[in-house]
Amino acid sequence: MIFLSEKMARACFKLTTPPSITAFSAVGGKKENEGPLGNCFDKINDDPYFSTETYEQGESQLQKQAVRFALEKGSLKEKDIDFIFGGDLLNQCVGTTFGIMNYNIPFLGIYGACSTMSEGLLLASLCIDNKIGKRVVAVTSSHYCTAERQYRMPIDYGGQRPPTAQWTATAAGALVVENSDNPPFVRGVCVGKIVDMNVTDANNMGAAMAPAAADTVKRFLEAFSMKPEDFDYIVTGDLGKIGSTLFCDLLEKDNINVRENHTDCGLMLYNFSDTDVNSGASGCGCAASVLCGYFLPELQRGKIKNILFCATGALLSTTVNQQGEPIPSICHAVWISSEKNNLDFKFSK
Repeated sequence: MIFLSEKMARACFKLTTPPSITAFSAVGGKKENEGPLGNCFDKINDDPYFSTETYEQGESQLQKQAVRFALEKGSLKEKDIDFIFGGDLLNQCVGTTFGIMNYNIPFLGIYGACSTMSEGLLLASLCIDNKIGKRVVAVTSSHYCTAERQYRMPIDYGGQRPPTAQWTATAAGALVVENSDNPPFVRGVCVGKIVDMNVTDANNMGAAMAPAAADTVKRFLEAFSMKPEDFDYIVTGDLGKIGSTLFCDLLEKDNINVRENHTDCGLMLYNFSDTDVNSGASGCGCAASVLCGYFLPELQRGKIKNILFCATGALLSTTVNQQGEPIPSICHAVWISSEKNNLDFKFSK
C-alpha cells in the first residue's frame, strides 16, 4: 500500500486530502453541567451511576451515549462505520469494552491516558487520508469516581486533596471522521513521544504532563514551519493551572511564546469558585468533551479558523508509582481547521 499522507518530519504528517469531522457529541455529568460549558453538552446525566449498579458500569454508559449521539447527528447506522478507536482510564479499558460492545462495530482499543482523544482522532484521520477506512469513529471517557478508586483513593475514604490535584471529569466525547467537503478538517498530526521529568506525585498531573505537551508542540511547529500565532488556539488537554504555567515556561526557553493563544480544557470545564476542582479538570473525558462540545462546533461555524489540539496523558500506574517510579507522559497534536486548504501556509519539506 502506498502511504498517501505527506511526512513532514519524524512522526509528523500533513494530510494530503484533509478528512472531515462530520459528526461529534459530548456527554457529561451534573458537575460538568454546572460549569461554563454546561450548554455545550448533548446530554447531561445527574445520576453518577447512570441508572446502573456501579460507577464503572456508569462510565460505559457515558461512552455508549456519546457514540449513539454522534451517529444520530450524522444520520449514520452502525453498519456505516468501518471501525472505532476507543479507550479510557480503567484497567484493560473496560469502560470502552462494555460501552461499545453492543454496537457491533470492529474495534481497536487504544490507551493514551488523558491523551486518548487526540490519539484516536490522529489515528482515525490517518486511516481516512490513506484510504484504510471510509468512516471511522473515535471515542473516550472518564468518570470521577472510577478514576479516584483506581489511581488514588476511593471517594468514601475522604482524603484531603492538595492544591495541585485536579478533578477527573465525568464526561465522554465521540466523533466521526470521513472524507467530506464540510468543516472542520484535520490538516496535520504529530505523534507524541514519552517524556519523563521524574515527577512522582500522583496528585500533580499537570506538572507531569507539561513537558510532553511542550515537546510535541515544538516538534509540530518546527515540522510544519508554523508559528503559535498561526492558530487561534493551542489547546492542551488537562494541564490545569500548574501545568499550563509550566507548559508556557518550558516553550519560552526555546523562544516559543504561546501565552497569547494557549488555552487548556482543564481550565475551561469548571468554575474555579468551586473549590473542589483545585488546579482544574482532568481525565480523558475532559479534553474529549471540550473538543466535541465547544471547539468543533466553533470550527464548523467558522468562528474559529485553526486550533492545534494537544490532549495530554499521564501514563500512570498505581503499582509502579507506589514502587517509587515516576510518571511518564505523552501528548499527541492534531491540527484542526475550518478550511480544507489554505495556501498562506508554506510547509517545510
